[in-house]
Amino acid sequence: MPRPWRRRHLGTEADRATFRTLHNASLAAPPLRAGLTGESAERSIRHLHDLLGSPALALTDTAGLLAWHGSGQHHEEQCARLAATTVEVGRTRVFDRGDLPCTTAGCEIRAAVVSPLVTEERVVGTLQVFATEPTAGLARAADEVAQWVGAQLELAELDASRTRLMEAEVRAMRAQISPHFIYNSLGAIASFVRTDPDRARDLLTEFADFTRYSFRRHGEYTTLAEELRSVERYLLLEQARFGDRLRVTLRIAPEVLPVAVPFLCIQPLVENAVRHGLESAEDGGSISIIARDQDQECVIEVEDDGVGEDPDVVRRALAGDATLDSVGLGNVDGRLRSSFGDDYGLVVETAPGAGTKVTVRVPKFAPGVHI
Repeated sequence: MPRPWRRRHLGTEADRATFRTLHNASLAAPPLRAGLTGESAERSIRHLHDLLGSPALALTDTAGLLAWHGSGQHHEEQCARLAATTVEVGRTRVFDRGDLPCTTAGCEIRAAVVSPLVTEERVVGTLQVFATEPTAGLARAADEVAQWVGAQLELAELDASRTRLMEAEVRAMRAQISPHFIYNSLGAIASFVRTDPDRARDLLTEFADFTRYSFRRHGEYTTLAEELRSVERYLLLEQARFGDRLRVTLRIAPEVLPVAVPFLCIQPLVENAVRHGLESAEDGGSISIIARDQDQECVIEVEDDGVGEDPDVVRRALAGDATLDSVGLGNVDGRLRSSFGDDYGLVVETAPGAGTKVTVRVPKFAPGVHI
C-alpha cells in the first residue's frame, strides 16, 4: 500500500526565521523606495515591526511622527522629542522609563531605542523601537534595521535624481529639435496655403499632433508604436518640404510595437538622417526605418544613403560635444544606457560618402521601465 502523505516542515527553525526576515524586508522595501513620507511610513511600518518583534515601533522625520504600529499609542506624543534628541547627536540612543513618563495601567512600554535614518550622510528621520526593557541585542537590531531603511531611502534619492536627470535631458532634446523643425515645417505649410489649401490643412493637423506629442509632460517612456507614429508625422512634414527628393521606407514588425522605449529616442535619429545625410545632397536620398523582433530584444535601424560622416565626429557627438550640430545623438545614447545598461547604447556605422546607419537595441522587458 502507498504510504500516507504527511505534511513535512521544510528546513530548520533558523531557516524559517531567515525566510520570514527576508520576506518582511521585501515587503517593506517598495514603499520606502518612494522616499520617507507619511504614506510610505504607514505602508512599511507593519513589516518593519514584524522584523523587530517589539511591542511598538514608530517612524519619524526630523520634525515629528509619521507612523506608529503596535501597543501603547499614548506614547506617540513623545516621539518628536525622542527624534529631536537623536537627530542632534546623530547616533543610536537608548531611553529608559524616566524618559517615557506613563500613567496608563498595564502599559508594557518602559524603554525605547531610537536610531537615526541617514541618507548621504544626512539624518532625515528616526526609527524608534519601544520595548519593556532595553537590551544590547535590541539596540543592535534597531541600528541594523535603521541602516537598512536608510539604504532604501538612498535608493529612493537615486531614483528621484535619475528621474530629474531624464526629465532635464528630454527638455534639452525638445529645445534642440523644436526651433529648426518648427521653422521649416511652418514654411512648408505656408507654401501650400494658396496652391493646395486642403494639403496645407492636413499638414497643419500633422504638425499640431507632432508638437503635442513632443511637448507632452508625462512619462519617461512611451511605446515604440507611439514613437514611430510621431516619426511618420515628422517625415510627412519633411516630405512636404523636400518633395520627391526624400524617399522613405518603413518596415515594422507588429510584435514589437508595444515595446517600451525612452521618449523621443527615434525621432532625433531620423532628423539627423534628414539634416546631415540628405539635406545637402542635390538629389536628396532615401531613409529606411526597420524595427524587428530579435529574441528578447527589439532592434530598430535608421539608415540613409546620404553624404555620411567622419567616424571621429560621430564619436564626439556620442560623447556629448556641444559644439557639433547634431540633434541629440549623445542625449539619446545616454538615456538608452541609463534606462537599459551600457550594452544598449547607439551603434553608428558611417563614413564620408557611404551614408549612415544607426542601430538601437532595447530589451522587450526591463525592470523599472514602465509606460
